[in-house]
Amino acid sequence: MAKPKETETALIGGGGAYWYPLDWDPNDSRLLVKKYISINESSIYILDLATGELTPVNPSDEKISYGVALWSQDGQGIYYTSDEDSEFRRLHYYDVSKSESTVLTGDIAWDVGGVEISHKGDLLAFVTNEEGISKLHLRKIKGWKLQPVPELPVGLIGGLEFSPDDKELALTLNTPQTPSDTYSLHIKKRRLTRWTSSEVGGLQTDNLIVPELIHYPTFDEVAGQARMIPAFYYKPAHVEPPFPVVIFIHGGPESQYRPSFSSTFQYWINEMGIAVLAPNVRGSAGYGKTYVQLDNGFKREESVWDIGALLDWIEEQPELDDQRVAVNGGSYGGYMVLACMTHYNDRLKCASERVGISNFVTFLENTQVYRRDRRRAEYGDERDPEMREFLISISPTTNAHK
Repeated sequence: MAKPKETETALIGGGGAYWYPLDWDPNDSRLLVKKYISINESSIYILDLATGELTPVNPSDEKISYGVALWSQDGQGIYYTSDEDSEFRRLHYYDVSKSESTVLTGDIAWDVGGVEISHKGDLLAFVTNEEGISKLHLRKIKGWKLQPVPELPVGLIGGLEFSPDDKELALTLNTPQTPSDTYSLHIKKRRLTRWTSSEVGGLQTDNLIVPELIHYPTFDEVAGQARMIPAFYYKPAHVEPPFPVVIFIHGGPESQYRPSFSSTFQYWINEMGIAVLAPNVRGSAGYGKTYVQLDNGFKREESVWDIGALLDWIEEQPELDDQRVAVNGGSYGGYMVLACMTHYNDRLKCASERVGISNFVTFLENTQVYRRDRRRAEYGDERDPEMREFLISISPTTNAHK
């Protein structure tokens, strides 16, 4: 941290964690900072700029995952998201003087993402991630009364900001048919106005395919019922079935495929007549903290088995050609592709991976120090003999002969 007109700087944090700023208080005397350890564990602090003192927000002995945080307009409280006592990141209000936290979105069983407060401090806008699709919410802070908003297209919402007079809310919207563009929502009239039209190279965007959200059964059960894995299904519209299939596997693994603009996908679908399936297998974010940990450590290959279950589902769909299936992914998604090649080589026509993990032990031993412990929390600690043996056994290089 440094003042622009001064050369003296101050180092905040350290200790192997990742620290970054979140929001200034209204008087610019305090700064909210976040200490990130893993997707399952983080903390928020108030940094007093005069004294350099760090005060924890909502201190707890439990592991809590925090998301966004910002000051109230009067500087007396903090709005933040966390998964404390919940599967999902809920919106809370923290009274600084009383050190008390109140849950505001207990009625919403999805992660709350972007949050913005009006200049007058009477309205609060936020976005929820509902199975990968963004939903916009607007509430009056007094009484927490719901304000109606129009239905927005399937896609991702971000960049929330109130106009100076608080009559409109600016946002960005990215959909499978349009890249990120700027819109404004007139709050009283519920009217959405588009201000930009991003370059699409002459494409007829109305012809681009919007995916369908599907769920398919996998190998294990939850409460006596088959666990259902969510996936986005892009189906060609102008060719005759059966369609060849590309299974796109996201990276992370603590990430999530969400429907947004992809010229690559649309080329496959519209020009090549290929159906695209983008699953969010176990270990993906956005479906609760239990789900995101279902592939940790010794459960690593269970996420690969979810792809095997998707191959089973493809076989049951008459419009899909189960003899022409490819898998595609990069980074951790690249590992998943390599693992699928060794597990399901007789069921795949081809595979394409980019910078995938081919050996977990060499990856953990050679990745940058700052991220090593965070990756060990996910993949397992290769210094433990039993875990090391397991990681070697499941690494694609070990199973390349298959």
